[in-house]
Amino acid sequence: MNLTIHNTFLPADNPEASLAFWRDTMGFEVRNDVGYGDMRWITVGPPGQPQTSIVLHPPTVDPGLTDDEKRTIAELMAKGSYASIVLSAPNVDEAFEQVQKSGGDVVQEPIDQPYGLRDCAFRDPAGNMVRINQQP
Repeated sequence: MNLTIHNTFLPADNPEASLAFWRDTMGFEVRNDVGYGDMRWITVGPPGQPQTSIVLHPPTVDPGLTDDEKRTIAELMAKGSYASIVLSAPNVDEAFEQVQKSGGDVVQEPIDQPYGLRDCAFRDPAGNMVRINQQP
């Protein structure tokens, strides 16, 4: 089997703020922006990697969610523990500087982890954890 990751989904409760973060701070290109009523699904991805995308989606769009489940999702997003993504960069320190300079919500400055990685972490405007690992 030869599989690749095509799309991953991250919740975005403020589409404009999420778009600004992923496009302007992270340098991703916008691939699609689909609206339905007051909801938006925005697809972004790293330049030069058309096969891999992130879809920023309304967090509680599933019609099967109860009001309690919607509240739980909102609470988890507010704590930054609902969704996450791990990216990689050739130089995590340079990536950190760029995101920090753009006003990113710093969770962890670059550090050498005991398990062999150098990484840092931010939260996007929806509270999603964004970790950046140094490429080996």
